[in-house]
Amino acid sequence: MNEFSLKPNLLLGVTSVPSQVDGGAVENGWDAWAAAGHIRDGSDPAVAAGHWERWHSDVMLLHRMGVQACRFGIDWARIEPEEGVFDEEATAHVKEELLLLIGMGVRPLVVLHQCADPAWFTKKGGWEKADNLRCFVIYVEHVLRAIGHLVNEYLTFARPNAYVFNGWLYGLWPPGKKNLKSAMAAMSGICMAHLRAYRLIHDVRRELGFSDSRVSFALEYRVFVPHSRLNPLHRAAAAEMERLYQANPAVAMLTGEFRAPLKCPGRERRGTFADFHAIDYGGPGAVAGLRISAPKEDFKDDLGNAIKPNGVFFASRKLLKLRPMNIYLCCGACDVNDSFRSRFLYDSLKLVSESKLPVKRWYYDGFLDGFHWLDGCYARCGLVGVDFATMERAVKRSGEFYAKIIRRGGVSEKLYDKYVADEEYHL
Repeated sequence: MNEFSLKPNLLLGVTSVPSQVDGGAVENGWDAWAAAGHIRDGSDPAVAAGHWERWHSDVMLLHRMGVQACRFGIDWARIEPEEGVFDEEATAHVKEELLLLIGMGVRPLVVLHQCADPAWFTKKGGWEKADNLRCFVIYVEHVLRAIGHLVNEYLTFARPNAYVFNGWLYGLWPPGKKNLKSAMAAMSGICMAHLRAYRLIHDVRRELGFSDSRVSFALEYRVFVPHSRLNPLHRAAAAEMERLYQANPAVAMLTGEFRAPLKCPGRERRGTFADFHAIDYGGPGAVAGLRISAPKEDFKDDLGNAIKPNGVFFASRKLLKLRPMNIYLCCGACDVNDSFRSRFLYDSLKLVSESKLPVKRWYYDGFLDGFHWLDGCYARCGLVGVDFATMERAVKRSGEFYAKIIRRGGVSEKLYDKYVADEEYHL
């Protein structure tokens, strides 16, 4: 039997990451990184999917698809293009889009930071300097004063560990550093910024008369395995990567306990600094030294990332041991020709729905094709295709399938036969 019903009270959503879809001249590090020739297909983040100008029609399309929730990202650099100078038109734009989402019955989860910093913040030393953390807190308060009466759910950071490792250790993303000490300093700063922002969001919304605030953070979680299982150095490296990449940051951001090599860049009482677990599942990773690659035996997406949906159990169990909470799960895959995405949706949602995990939200990453970091516009990850020459939108076959899963509350044999049966992953 291939049919299944969604978990009761599970909402299905999509992500909207500003650096990937908004477009426009925004100095958040990725503009200079693209100008320096680091983007593999030569595409420009100033174009992306043009969502900033087409937000109204995009939201209406999302509504027609029946999407129930949206992880709605805000670009710090757009809101605060210069230190202490806030763009009130941009802030009003964000508020207007959120009002439309809410009016269309789509539940927003606001993401305050995802893998991009204002250029002025980077010039000040960024996350490595403890004195700079107040800048993020000031930005968060500005946003909360504008939209705090509309939205009760927030992520302070999404995938900060992927940002730090790619930007401070591997030198692949801005700011382009290659230093473990710098990477751990930046990760420590982000962890502390989350703790302060968590308290601030609750305080501001309480001041506004609301007691229903729900705040968390979303690390990228992966299942690390040794590149060669017979090599003891690779086994040790996999365990160390698990600790550095996700275990220690999770403990710090969730409880306030900084475990070496993270260092607490300030004073903060320990406690619980999340109201739900948010998991951005990144798939398996084979480790040798401090390098990560896709295991050879696993299926791959079109960026070479391993596809193994059952890895979400590993991350979920680790977090639930720290604190028992509901889970908001985010998954995605690059499928340029939309040839296996429906199977990915089916496998992922069936796994979650038949499990005992307390998953309350499942977000597909993402809604639109756009600018996907180093891979630029080649990486077609969206449920909705974008013609980058005309900016026309077209719902993909997988997007149709997702909409029908939402409408039906699961997958029937008929839906399986139509959308999934003929699709296969590839090595």
